[in-house]
Amino acid sequence: MRISLRLIFSLIAGITVVTFLFARYQVRSQKRWLWKDLDSHSQMLGQSLEEVVEPLLDFESIKLLQGTINRFARSEHVLGIAIYGGAAKRLAITPRLKSIFRDPPALVFRCMGQHRGLSETLKAGTTPIQLFATPLVNGSIVEGTLVIAEDGSYIDRQSARIWRATLQHVLVQVLLIVLITLLIVRWTIVNPLARTAQWVRALRTGKAGQRPPDLDHLHPVGTLTAEVTHLARSLTAARTAAREEARLRATAESTWTSERLRVFVENKLGRNRLFVVSNREPYSHQSRGKSLEVVVPASGLVTALEPILCACHGTWIAHGSGEADREVVDEHDRIAVPPGDPQYVLRRVWMDKEEEAGYYYGFANEGLWPLCHIAYTRPIFRANDWQYYQKMNERFADIVLDEMGRIADPSLLVQDYHFALLPRIVKERRPGVRIAIFWHIPWPHPDAFRVCPWQQELLDGLLGADLIGFHIQAHCMNFLETVDRTLESRIDWERFAVNRGGHSTTVKPYPISVVFPEHGKDSAPTAGRDALLKQHGVEALHMGIGVDRVDYTKGILERFLAIERFFEKYPAFRGQFTFVQIGAPSRTRIRRYLDLLSEVRGEAERINWKFETGKWKPIVLLEQHHGRQAIQAYYRAADVCLVTSLHDGMNMVAKEFVAAREDNQGVLILSAFTGAARELIDALIVNPYDIEGMADLIHAALTMDVRERETRMRRMRQGVRENNIYRWAAELIGGLSEIRPEEPATVGTP
Repeated sequence: MRISLRLIFSLIAGITVVTFLFARYQVRSQKRWLWKDLDSHSQMLGQSLEEVVEPLLDFESIKLLQGTINRFARSEHVLGIAIYGGAAKRLAITPRLKSIFRDPPALVFRCMGQHRGLSETLKAGTTPIQLFATPLVNGSIVEGTLVIAEDGSYIDRQSARIWRATLQHVLVQVLLIVLITLLIVRWTIVNPLARTAQWVRALRTGKAGQRPPDLDHLHPVGTLTAEVTHLARSLTAARTAAREEARLRATAESTWTSERLRVFVENKLGRNRLFVVSNREPYSHQSRGKSLEVVVPASGLVTALEPILCACHGTWIAHGSGEADREVVDEHDRIAVPPGDPQYVLRRVWMDKEEEAGYYYGFANEGLWPLCHIAYTRPIFRANDWQYYQKMNERFADIVLDEMGRIADPSLLVQDYHFALLPRIVKERRPGVRIAIFWHIPWPHPDAFRVCPWQQELLDGLLGADLIGFHIQAHCMNFLETVDRTLESRIDWERFAVNRGGHSTTVKPYPISVVFPEHGKDSAPTAGRDALLKQHGVEALHMGIGVDRVDYTKGILERFLAIERFFEKYPAFRGQFTFVQIGAPSRTRIRRYLDLLSEVRGEAERINWKFETGKWKPIVLLEQHHGRQAIQAYYRAADVCLVTSLHDGMNMVAKEFVAAREDNQGVLILSAFTGAARELIDALIVNPYDIEGMADLIHAALTMDVRERETRMRRMRQGVRENNIYRWAAELIGGLSEIRPEEPATVGTP
């Protein structure tokens, strides 16, 4: 009520002031126009009189002059007319004007002196007068002056009428505007705010969760609604986390959650800042017409690291690859994220196409990637690519040190094979920094790694870190053996550590995982198998799924050959089983990947041509990126998921499939050459090079007893739940936090 009264009084005062100022301006403009019009009338009357009066001056006929001006003085608004001789002697004047001007007005003398007509406005008592004087000329001699005085009283009367009309209109306008405004305010602000308050109250008491849909497009409460939405999400997330924690305590489970990770990080790092370096950024900005769209990559790494960075208000340093990334950063190339609820800083690093081609596509993905994956694709090492790799590692290191500034006791977490040199660069310049690097791909056998011409530089760069993480113990052992054969160092095989130049580096396995759906949170209904296949014009009783980047390490071609052999050995499944391969194109600037994409497409077409009938075909190849929700629908509808990597550090698809199967159904066929095979022992483990064996396992999966499927899936889900992405992040941060900062003198090489 108080707000409404204040609004009413403010509206009345505001409208009155605005109307008063507008009316004042209007009156002034009207008066100027009327005076100008009156002056024009005087001049036209003067011109008419000049022609009549000038001939009469020769005869000095006072009586005739007086009669003439008396006739003209009857014109509207004319107050009087006077004629003065050469010495300003009054020759004729109308009676009314005679009572006003006993002596010639000063305008007469100015007119005679300047030899031209002049005007002025003056007051005689309370009467405003427009005075016009014009010289009476005989040849070139001024013989007298004609003066015309017009009454301007009507102008004041008209202005007064405008003021009265304006005040009357103001009263009516104020009443109407106040009424309409109150109705609009009640409709667009008061009612939405009331509904928002009810919604927030319901959220606070735990009785509701969905925002009223009609608040989405209402203004000006839209911004407030958006902020309240963020608050509501935070409140809901906190309540959900608290309930989940309470449930876990009650059931004596040790599942890690985002909230538990946040609290763990706060306890471990305290006020220390964490800096993360990765090639891929957690948020990118793309242009969509005239607007900008924030793109979040479907990455478990972002899910794992974001709670950590939010907890310590850290900084994520990454390559700014979005086409609109430069438009949103500040002068220091920084932007606060997450959007809408910023809690940490994203520092973007720029590189031109030549640098990206050499560092990323060249050395990292044509050299290190095939070197570390035993997939029988020859690595390519170019000296020029190596130079760009060194250059970009130096640039990222410079930015890391710049971001750290004078921060006391910072920690650095480096991600993946793109930055093998960065730990040593940072450690040499700032020895007290705790540094960990996680290597997301396999580490090959020492004999294989010897292929790299710069193996010593890469190993020395990695050993600048205090902690090196791999997915599995076998990769740790391969790394330690490689160091032992390549560099002068001392290996502590009991502690799995390397001592080089007085600096100790611990090497440990940290098997990465996925987000496991919170209890009942991710159980929204999705399209079933028939609906999904119908989208592609296929009808089948059973469905298989494969989700991969089109990469030669993923074994997609071997998978297709196994499906072909399956239909040859088990023809009863023709027309009943369709395999859906989601194959997102990847690194297509590299020739090997373009060739592979053509090979995959060709094999799918060949096998389909061989077996398809009517509305059925054996393989549906989807060559495009799919969002998480779309992939989840395929996971939940599939009878079998094939993960047939020829070599993989972990392979998240296997764990994603398991996490998605809340129905405890579906069978996972998993390559023995993945890190996931060490954990998901209830999957059907396969050698992807054994085409015959893989075909038999597809048949075994489709004919497996329901109870066996349920038992296997339940055990795998329990393992993924307990060893989820948050636990991976907690163990990695726990290992990093236990490192003791070193003194500068202890860092170096032999």
